[in-house]
Amino acid sequence: MTRPFRSVLYMPAANPRAMDKARGLPADAIIFDLEDAVAPDAKAQARTALAEALAQDYGPRTRIVRINALSTEWGADDLRACADLPMDAVLVPKVDGPADLDRVAEALPGIPLWAMMETPLAMLNAAAIAAHPRLEGMVMGTNDLAKELGCRFRADRLPMMTGLGLCLLAAKAHGRVILDGVFNAFRDDDGLRAECEQGRDMGFDGKTLIHPLQLEVTNAVFAPSEAEIDLARRQIEAFREAQDQGRGVAVLDGRIVENLHVDTARKLLDRAQAIAELAQ
Repeated sequence: MTRPFRSVLYMPAANPRAMDKARGLPADAIIFDLEDAVAPDAKAQARTALAEALAQDYGPRTRIVRINALSTEWGADDLRACADLPMDAVLVPKVDGPADLDRVAEALPGIPLWAMMETPLAMLNAAAIAAHPRLEGMVMGTNDLAKELGCRFRADRLPMMTGLGLCLLAAKAHGRVILDGVFNAFRDDDGLRAECEQGRDMGFDGKTLIHPLQLEVTNAVFAPSEAEIDLARRQIEAFREAQDQGRGVAVLDGRIVENLHVDTARKLLDRAQAIAELAQ
């Protein structure tokens, strides 16, 4: 059963109180951030605080550590620290191509890799990045991408669509988790809901978040609704009945139900079950 990644919350590794609070938040995963959320003079302190935090129990939440780029003065020390941390994955920033993952993979054998997709080169190389044998997931870095593109903010994210689409195609082609970028206005629930629904409609598995206030809306949008669950069950049953009668397709609510719809329905029910188990 696929582990849910509806809501993935960034937490600054230099803030022990925030990391402790995260142990009780309804986030599917936590990104412990050593990069953007930590000031240059606090990097060493953040590694120590992170090690102490990860010694605690985070329950079923996936623990992902975002390191600094290896091109920075902090990247190598981050890698050495990660080698001894009890975490589920390492998130590599500024990935332009698979070679950027190779260096981390060599330094951290056996640890799944995630890639920040936040540069124009990353968009153009998305398929090669997604094909990396150690890659587990991709995270859209829409703020950095917007900066690199020099694009204007639009609620419909039209300037982002090419990059989002390329990364989605690459992730789905290689069976990787893919997470949408952050929504900066953390008190704007309507705006957040609209962007979550757009990302969910496109096919993203979940969304990265900058504040706990965003969890409730995001978890709701990226979970199957009761109506979707009911439809999935009825599609499976209608198709089973059609097969019992020797027919290869069924008709439900005036729509054709084929094997591909049943496969999608079963995946949706599996996802709903995984989310329910996460909440126990």
